[in-house]
Amino acid sequence: MKLLEGKTALITGASKGIGKGIAETFAEQGANIAFTYLSSVEKGEALEKELEAKGIKAKGFRSDASDYTAAQELINNVVEEFGSLDILINNAGITKDNLLMRMSEEDWDAIQNINLKSCFNTVKAACRTMMKQRSGSIINMSSVVGLKGNAGQANYAASKAGIIGFTKSVALELGSRGIRCNAIAPGFIETEMTDALDEKTVQSWRDAIPLKRGGSPEDIANACVFLGSDMSGYITGQTIQVDGGMLT
Repeated sequence: MKLLEGKTALITGASKGIGKGIAETFAEQGANIAFTYLSSVEKGEALEKELEAKGIKAKGFRSDASDYTAAQELINNVVEEFGSLDILINNAGITKDNLLMRMSEEDWDAIQNINLKSCFNTVKAACRTMMKQRSGSIINMSSVVGLKGNAGQANYAASKAGIIGFTKSVALELGSRGIRCNAIAPGFIETEMTDALDEKTVQSWRDAIPLKRGGSPEDIANACVFLGSDMSGYITGQTIQVDGGMLT
């Protein structure tokens, strides 16, 4: 029995990294998948074909989740195309790291718009459909940085902490309608972005983690499968750290 059989999931920012890992794992668990991409058009089109090869319905949408109107259109298009929306995963996010003294207003605003406002946009647009269904699971991607802060990432940490507060509030507001909302706080996850880093630096990060390894996109995807499935039917308003014990 596949855990997500017959469910429709929308994953933002899924053309690479963690988002792609979630999409692939969800397809293996039987979910039909809508996903967004913005700049990586070729990767988005390739992912659509890859997911369809797993025997599920998949469609990529080129959409900017930080744009309020575009998010409304996206949700409308997904519901029209798939007939329902059971799981929403807000994964789209960027970093623009700098020390506070050197951080520009533009770099602050861009992070809040793309990381935090995008969650508001998609959840606001999706909640009407989920309320009609009287069911739904919303999963917002936070970060351990949102829990502990990080020098040089004041903008990113603020956006990821904001996501946790937003998640808890949505859980309180929509719980009576059968809609659950949880956050995942990934630790050090190894993706194509980290492949470009110095190996010694990466190894020192691994050594500082109790499980002595970096996480994989699949580690995050498995937590998303649990939160998206009926197995977590009595879990809402929570932040699950998937960090190998980094913040224990």
